[in-house]
Amino acid sequence: MQLDLLVDQFKKKDPTAFEKLYGMYSDNICGVINTIVKNDALAQEICQDVFIKIWNNCESYNSSKGRFFTWILNIARNAAIDEIRSRSYKNDKKNLSADYFVGILQNKEEEESSTVDTKGLRNLVKNLKEKCVQIIELLYFRGYTQKDAAEELDIPIGTVKTRNRSCISQLRDNMAVR
Repeated sequence: MQLDLLVDQFKKKDPTAFEKLYGMYSDNICGVINTIVKNDALAQEICQDVFIKIWNNCESYNSSKGRFFTWILNIARNAAIDEIRSRSYKNDKKNLSADYFVGILQNKEEEESSTVDTKGLRNLVKNLKEKCVQIIELLYFRGYTQKDAAEELDIPIGTVKTRNRSCISQLRDNMAVR
């Protein structure tokens, strides 16, 4: 079946045309979405939402403006970017608690009974200032962006960037000493 005819059938809400187009494009669309969100399950969910969206809005497709695949691809890309920008996605990335790691680093009383991993972490950060521990905790353990960290710490984003570079440099120096 020719693509133009298939798209026309799709626009007329033919379920068979939907199945064929889904079969033709779903793997590619899911792959593009997964490249953006970096999560297979989430990419599959967004992909299904995209196909529902194009089914419900198929009348907005205009073949004179571009190919059908490109139209779907743009909708999918926008849906993936919207997901990344959503508050729930950001919160999911932030829910990794650094309390356990920070506790390991700051609890000197248990130093004798510490595991090798704990001692290694403690050695890496033992000379870091509290400001560095905060920045590393937010940016690397909790997944904050630099902008989010600036808001959380109530400091300018430039300060976050400078501290981050400085702290990473200090960590590298600590690793070289080991």
